[in-house]
Amino acid sequence: MDFATAADPFRRELLAHCYRMLGSLHDAEDLVQETYLRAWKAYGQFEGRSSVRTWLYRIATNVCLTALDGRTRRPLPFGLGTQAATEADPLTQDHEVPWLEPFPTDPAAIVTERESTRLAFVAALQYLPPRQRAVLILRDVLKLSAAETGDELDMTVAAVNSALQRAHAQLKDLTEDEVVEPAEAKPLLDRWVKAFEAKDIPAIIGMFAQDVVWEMPPYPQFYRGPDMVAWHLANQCPSVPHGARMIATEANGQPAFGLYLRGEDGVFRPFNLQTLEVRKGRITRVSSFFDLSLFPRFGLPSTA
Repeated sequence: MDFATAADPFRRELLAHCYRMLGSLHDAEDLVQETYLRAWKAYGQFEGRSSVRTWLYRIATNVCLTALDGRTRRPLPFGLGTQAATEADPLTQDHEVPWLEPFPTDPAAIVTERESTRLAFVAALQYLPPRQRAVLILRDVLKLSAAETGDELDMTVAAVNSALQRAHAQLKDLTEDEVVEPAEAKPLLDRWVKAFEAKDIPAIIGMFAQDVVWEMPPYPQFYRGPDMVAWHLANQCPSVPHGARMIATEANGQPAFGLYLRGEDGVFRPFNLQTLEVRKGRITRVSSFFDLSLFPRFGLPSTA
């Protein structure tokens, strides 16, 4: 079988794997390319002792570990360990921080990809040392055995089990089982679009949980609670009533929207990409990403 026929079916899942490891869509795309280049060069020596899929994951994981050497983790503002912003805190951007990026998920993607690319999960992975991160992903997400994981990472079974135990201890407070899928939240999301395009702040905050978090990388400040988010929207958000349009997409297995603001020429242009976390019928977290190069990667148009 030629290389393209054997390897191409795994490109999408390898992209998700590299994203979990790096927390960056842009870096993941580059590392998948590097993985396929290395695999193509070595395909003549591939002896078939493992499946092509397992062989590609071994290459991709080691490419990711090399890329992570010396890098700092990719956080979201809420994960910086700082206090929530107040009216007295100026809103400033920080482009020196390598922020966590969203990942475009297909509504038809397999359940494993959707669950294992949740923003909260990928953000939590960033706190793990790279090798622990790899062990957790290979064992818990890809369901490899301890022996298979050891073969992938050149580790003993005992070392794999120890790394997995430490990773679980680090992530013990992370629960994703109550996150609502976009299709299940459609009535709420329809109300969200209507309220946001009208800049109806009471309607917007009426959909929030009491501990809602609003964050906006590359701004390191974040807001917590409906009252502070309402203050931010009223005083710092540049949208005006009926001066915004939203186009639905999906990021990290969660509802997402491309937000467009109307310019002086009447054209609606990209402003940010919103991702929403919904639990028990309430919006618990809004992460708005201001990297406009993400729009085409999410299938979003240049104007609305």
